[in-house]
Amino acid sequence: MDNDAIDPSSQVSPGNDFSLINERTKVDEELSKLRSLLLGVEPAKLNQLYELLDNPQIRPEDISRLLPEAVILRSQQDKQLITAMISIVEEAIQVSVQQDENILAEAFFPVILPASRKAIASLLDEMMQSLNQSLEHSFSLKSLQWRLEAKRTGKSFAEIVLLRTLVYRVEQIFLIHKNTGLLLRHLVANRVNSQDPDLVVAMLTAIQDFIKDSFSVQKTDQLQSLRFGELQIWITEGPQALLAATIRGNPPQTLRLGLQAAIEKIHLKLSREMKDFAGDAEPFQVCQPYLESCLVSQYQSASKKSYKYAWTFLGIVAIACGIWSFFAVREQLRWRAYLQELNSQPGIVVTETKQQFGKYFISGLRDPLASDPHTLLQQTKLNPQTIVSHWQSYLSLEPQLMIKRVNKLLQPPPTASLKIDQNGVLYAVGSAPRQWILATRKSWSVIPGLTQFQDQYLVESELNELALYQSQIQRETIFFPEGSQEIIPSELSKLNKVILAVKKLLAVAKYLEKDVRIQIIGHTNTTGTESRNAQLSQGRSKRVLSYLSSQGISTNQLQVLGVSSSEPLQAELTDEGKKLNRRVSFKVIIMRVDR
Repeated sequence: MDNDAIDPSSQVSPGNDFSLINERTKVDEELSKLRSLLLGVEPAKLNQLYELLDNPQIRPEDISRLLPEAVILRSQQDKQLITAMISIVEEAIQVSVQQDENILAEAFFPVILPASRKAIASLLDEMMQSLNQSLEHSFSLKSLQWRLEAKRTGKSFAEIVLLRTLVYRVEQIFLIHKNTGLLLRHLVANRVNSQDPDLVVAMLTAIQDFIKDSFSVQKTDQLQSLRFGELQIWITEGPQALLAATIRGNPPQTLRLGLQAAIEKIHLKLSREMKDFAGDAEPFQVCQPYLESCLVSQYQSASKKSYKYAWTFLGIVAIACGIWSFFAVREQLRWRAYLQELNSQPGIVVTETKQQFGKYFISGLRDPLASDPHTLLQQTKLNPQTIVSHWQSYLSLEPQLMIKRVNKLLQPPPTASLKIDQNGVLYAVGSAPRQWILATRKSWSVIPGLTQFQDQYLVESELNELALYQSQIQRETIFFPEGSQEIIPSELSKLNKVILAVKKLLAVAKYLEKDVRIQIIGHTNTTGTESRNAQLSQGRSKRVLSYLSSQGISTNQLQVLGVSSSEPLQAELTDEGKKLNRRVSFKVIIMRVDR
């Protein structure tokens, strides 16, 4: 080392300087190893990343080169990066769906449908097996007819059996490009005569176009099936292609699932080829195995002899006595339950029961308002034809039936409720029309079981109406212009409401024999002299009185007052406060009259 190139101030202790350098180097190596163990990132890449971030002249290609390591390094430390990216990914998916929902639909198409199909596969398989069993048993006695048909037609018995036991057979498969309507692949089962496949595809396309143009269907809807006698055409749709199968017989729904699985696998393998299809069907030869798996058939299996009917008959004979005993005991239990239910009902008293010649006889007393014995009989599941009952009417004094009788006879309004205590005292609570209250006071005594009628907690509903009209009138306020006694045209609607409420108030008060006084109070703001305001307030109240009188309201129960500015509605700190104080208000006084 050249000593002239060293700062003299740094030459205090060369030995200590070298030892510090070695120690720092050792610490850096140990930290690098520690980062590699904890974070799983190579020290060289980690140092490159740190140097790159410290470089002010950073370039995008440099960031893209080390960005994967940076993401791995940050995700291994904690979950903040994942949490931050959740909202970004969600927004990206939402934007993608808004721009073109078919992108995600095509991406998930090969995955979601197999998963959904797997969930219901076991249930569907079990249902179809049960159906196939039923079909097999229904054809188990046709062997003799088939032999006669073979002799009559000249065909072999084996051919007749194959023909008559055929459940279904897929004869042809067409793979059709969805956008262009061109044929991609075509397969035919053995011993099946086929027409020109391109012509068949063209006819299918024409039929679909005819249906879309002639009927009210969505443009995106596709034809799913056609039927001509025992021949059917099933069409299964994918994002880019259609799979059409010609089927003879009655195929199960599981076949449609197989067709769906085939079109999904074809899309999964040849999705890009379908998007870039320009008329060349050569790349679609690789989907031959998928299409061949759809050329399936099923025949009815030979029925086996079954002795279940014989065993069932023997079992029925063996347990006949036990069944008879069971029904006899059950009938007795139901009869006892019926008697117990009758005795528990208020207003029903059973006095006699007996059983003769397979029938049950019952007699007793029944209140007309008690539960119907026939309804109770239906709940016990007894045969009504085996029950002979005789009931005599009587009036029960049990509280449950008494309150029913009282409500039926008195017919209280919905706003009133009736209660009866154990001493037979009838209480009326709530509100009711005055006429009903007066009628009830006269008629309650003719009802059996009642000893007294208390209506001190019952309010005449007309009083509620009176209070309502009083509140409506006192809520209204008529405003006036500055220094004027003339009513503003816009305030006439308020006055008309007041007039309607006053008429109703006076009518109800007259019915209740109440004395009513309505004060029309004129107000002013503080502008002007006291004497001028007194005259103005009096004039405003008289102006309203005159209007009420012109509308047919008698002035005998109206009183005008002028209070000047002594009763302000609001402090006059603003022009709005002064405007609110230029008004006429109303006060309704109802004189109580003892009944």
